[in-house]
Amino acid sequence: MEINANYTSFVAVGDSFTEGMSDLLPDGSYRGWADVLAGRLAARTPGFRYANLAVRGKLIRQIVDEQVDLAASMRADVVTLVGGLNDTLRPKCDMVRVRDLLEEAVEKLAPSCGQLVLMRSPGRQGPVMKRFRPRMEELFAHVDALASRHGALVVDLYGSPALGDQRMWDADRLHLTAEGHRRVAEAIWQTLGLDAEDDWQAPLPPALRAGWAARRVADAQFARRHLGPWIGRRLTGRSSGDGRPAKRPDLLPYEPCPAPSADA
Repeated sequence: MEINANYTSFVAVGDSFTEGMSDLLPDGSYRGWADVLAGRLAARTPGFRYANLAVRGKLIRQIVDEQVDLAASMRADVVTLVGGLNDTLRPKCDMVRVRDLLEEAVEKLAPSCGQLVLMRSPGRQGPVMKRFRPRMEELFAHVDALASRHGALVVDLYGSPALGDQRMWDADRLHLTAEGHRRVAEAIWQTLGLDAEDDWQAPLPPALRAGWAARRVADAQFARRHLGPWIGRRLTGRSSGDGRPAKRPDLLPYEPCPAPSADA
């Protein structure tokens, strides 16, 4: 049973997860769960407006400085905020500072919108996850506490085995596939009190394990194409989002993206 069918505007705040990497479109841009969710909300509400302020690579300080005040000024019915995870993946991370900045963001956004939505981000299964798990879980515990104090909703993606499946993650091992983004959109849709269209936590069919040689080739390709450049940016203080504008910086009537690439 639907709780609220009157959402007329949506603003998304965050980093690459919210920008939509790696849900690739034919023009080389990304779609992602926020665009999918906006499209579904727009289909039921004439004149629906949508803005996506998220930019890949942003740390929580940058999200607060560059996106939060703008999002608050838009007075949207729904605002999603996902941030801080990039900070937890840095070799040195001041978790007290991260928590304080996230709290600053929530304190500005919660009273300015109809409904603030926070998330416990999904995590890919594997050895890298184990290394950063304590920081991530500290961040998510803070998300839960903030939501309780400020009346925000929390979408628990971290607890989903289906989204932890390696097949839900792109070759860079950092971003969800198109199917992963679609499931995130469905999870938020249901959290907003709208009727479910499918089971976003449905497990994938049993996987056929690749042979040792194939796994080593995949690891080498990952290191060359993704891990090496990522480490290089960390060492030089650069970010993949440097100089990149938000893809939907204004709260305007929703316009659909092109159909996703067949090989996305």
